[in-house]
Amino acid sequence: MQGKSRFLKITAFLGFAFLYAPIISLVIFSFNESKLVTVWGGFSTKWYAELFRDPQILEAAWVSAKIAFVSATLAVTVGTVASFVLIRFSKFRAKSLLSMMITAPLVMPEVIIGLSLLLLFVAMEGLIGWPGSRGVLTIIIAHATFGAAYAAVVIQSRLVDMDLSIEEAAQDLGAKPVRVFFDVTLPVIAPALVSAWLLAFTLSLDDLVVASFVSGPGASTLPMVIFSKVRLGVSPDVNALATIIIGLVSLGIIVTALHMNRSKRNL
Repeated sequence: MQGKSRFLKITAFLGFAFLYAPIISLVIFSFNESKLVTVWGGFSTKWYAELFRDPQILEAAWVSAKIAFVSATLAVTVGTVASFVLIRFSKFRAKSLLSMMITAPLVMPEVIIGLSLLLLFVAMEGLIGWPGSRGVLTIIIAHATFGAAYAAVVIQSRLVDMDLSIEEAAQDLGAKPVRVFFDVTLPVIAPALVSAWLLAFTLSLDDLVVASFVSGPGASTLPMVIFSKVRLGVSPDVNALATIIIGLVSLGIIVTALHMNRSKRNL
């Protein structure tokens, strides 16, 4: 039994080392003095200064943040409506078709999604003249499209487990359906909405393939800029950018964990 426990500990250690050793090395070499990312030339923070002086990176980060925020909000809105239709309206005739359409983006390759959306935008431009050109708007629509699928799955799981008796009790007390939704239903499903929004935001911020198909001049997202830089060779400022992103994500995880622990103690 002791040998089995030791084997599990060693396996777990090797697994975590395999996952996190490259990330740790990236963070270390972001403070490298040398221009060569694989040769240590001394400690320096100059690449962080170079990063914040790069207008291309800053502009791409701002564009990605705007796209992710708007597309995540649209995705949660559409996903919430679709979830209510699938869970609450059992007599909806096209329920199976809607469920299949929501599930399709989850299993469809990103190349197919990007190509199909590109062809759709081109056809719409020829038929109705909208969208006039591909750019930020088309990326937002594309990201909201596949983000809504993920949001719907998260929100559906919360609606399935929700106790309908509290809504019925509110209606018995005279509350109208709109009031019931905002005062009863929405607070109950709020954690799922937040989770769905964060998931859609992350997927949009991380997307490269779909954005490459539907973007246009002046609408380069951060992953597109990073990919173009990496193709010419990894530079230390890219390591610095990755370290900042890792730090922000780690900070978000820590804050969330502390909030959850505090909520459990209050209960």
